[in-house]
Amino acid sequence: MITQPLRIGIVCPYGWDTPGGVQNHIRDLAEYLIAKGHYVSVLAPVIDEDSVPDYVVSAGKPISIPYNGAVARVLFGPIAFARVRSWISSGSFDLLHLHEPAIPSISLLACWAAEGPMVGTFHAAAKKQKVIYAIGPILEPLIEKLSARIAVSEAARSTLTEHLDTDAVVIPNGIYAKRFAHGERVEKWSGNTIGFIGRFEEPRKGLQILLDALPIIARFAPDVRVLVAGPGDSEKVLEDIDMQLRHRFEFLGRISEKEKADLMASIALYVAPNTGGESFGIILAEALAGGSAVVASDIPAFDSLLGHGEFGALFPSENPQELAKIVIDLLREPEKRRALAAKGRTHAQRFDWDVVAEEIFSIYEMSMVGGATVRLASENRAWNRFSTTEWGNQ
Repeated sequence: MITQPLRIGIVCPYGWDTPGGVQNHIRDLAEYLIAKGHYVSVLAPVIDEDSVPDYVVSAGKPISIPYNGAVARVLFGPIAFARVRSWISSGSFDLLHLHEPAIPSISLLACWAAEGPMVGTFHAAAKKQKVIYAIGPILEPLIEKLSARIAVSEAARSTLTEHLDTDAVVIPNGIYAKRFAHGERVEKWSGNTIGFIGRFEEPRKGLQILLDALPIIARFAPDVRVLVAGPGDSEKVLEDIDMQLRHRFEFLGRISEKEKADLMASIALYVAPNTGGESFGIILAEALAGGSAVVASDIPAFDSLLGHGEFGALFPSENPQELAKIVIDLLREPEKRRALAAKGRTHAQRFDWDVVAEEIFSIYEMSMVGGATVRLASENRAWNRFSTTEWGNQ
């Protein structure tokens, strides 16, 4: 067992300034490890270098690429490769933790550039035809450099094994469950209210499914309201909503973590109608921890997180009629709704950082057997790996 503080380098593949589950996971993990006395440096693409915490090092400005049904803001190419090598060289790290090292990003560059203890975490869940790293023959030898591999869900693990013929231990994303448990009920958000949080203009987040279900729900719950939080153009969405239903929507914009906890403590139901492309569903874990009864589509990641319906209600994905039936049933039966929320809140403790971070740290310990530390790979060897791929000229 490791008793001395470690020097840990974490690589974030996506733009630090852009809201996202991977960035949130890395932020929380880094701050948890720092609070435990470890030195942590996070390398990430950054747009505004003045706004990042002290432990984040900018690798340069990200560019936007389509990925897995959304837009990913990543960084790649020879200049980024040089910055990655410089960060590794100056970091004197005991271990590197690379997130999404199988997509064109600085995580992949770090895997090329380094030797020694390296842990990779895989977040993505995607169909083989759509995933970027279906180019397995190039990546498989690289991924084998990792000392250990983590997948955040069975869906992410299945994606990894299907594409790269390797395996991973499943450790879920973490949340600060206690923070959500202390959310305060806000009167204006209470009643027959449905919560939705996410980039609502992205089709895969499924807001349209909820919009299609609302006319049915409203017939049986005339006072129902929908509270939508997250980035996006609310005016554009309202244009597509029936005039008679527009008054039922309130767009909250981006909200703080405290406001999110208060929202979960206030609403009757949290609905996640996502249509796919989700590997875990951290917002569901947060909703459960906050005491909200959850209704979600039965995509694999959500089905797994909710215990196949034991800790939250599931409806067939992209089926607004079935969504409406479940919502109406739970709004009509408050005791049933409260019982479901209570089971969900207990289940959410599984995802608390006190549990998750210790599991991750045990992987760190296993990866460091033998006392080796991180070092740069031979410059020629690393550069040859990079420049001989089609990405090396980008």
